[in-house]
Amino acid sequence: MDGPRKYRVCLSRDQRERLVQLTRVGSGPARRLTHARVLLLADDASADGRRPDAVIAEAVGLHVNTVAKIRRHFVRGGEAAALDRKPRETPPVPPKIDGRVEANLIAICCSKAPAGRTRWTLRLLADELTRRGLVTSISLEAVRKTLKKTACNPGGSNPGVSRNRMRPGSSPRWKRFSTFTPSRIRPPSR
Repeated sequence: MDGPRKYRVCLSRDQRERLVQLTRVGSGPARRLTHARVLLLADDASADGRRPDAVIAEAVGLHVNTVAKIRRHFVRGGEAAALDRKPRETPPVPPKIDGRVEANLIAICCSKAPAGRTRWTLRLLADELTRRGLVTSISLEAVRKTLKKTACNPGGSNPGVSRNRMRPGSSPRWKRFSTFTPSRIRPPSR
């Protein structure tokens, strides 16, 4: 791959300073630092001259093809394309619960529980979503995460609201009155 280079790296002064600073500081993802070192070694305008891909690969600890790929990404897409990973356009698995299903889940959660039950359980909610045809199948964990995100409480009497329970030992008022008794301060009667 060292013949006539199709993708020649020519760093500007600003780019070179940024990459040198990035490698000197050494904080960041290891992949980003390694790619910065490759770009610095592959620079045609460096004082040491152009280095072959095999020498760069040996110095950095990468394969020769990876060095060529980093150079290609730099020439085609710039510094950011060579240093950072390409962000995903879509998630690996599309979410089963979108806004429409979430709204229906909350409506089901706030409605009266089925006959013979006092409250909705995660299993009952998941089964109700599949029965209504909103999803083909759904895990209990997905239902739980959605309810947690929306602060909806299917088991309580007032969905979305949690009572603040204060124990006697945690209140300053309780502490003040439980440790102080006025009868100890009075002098004993004669």
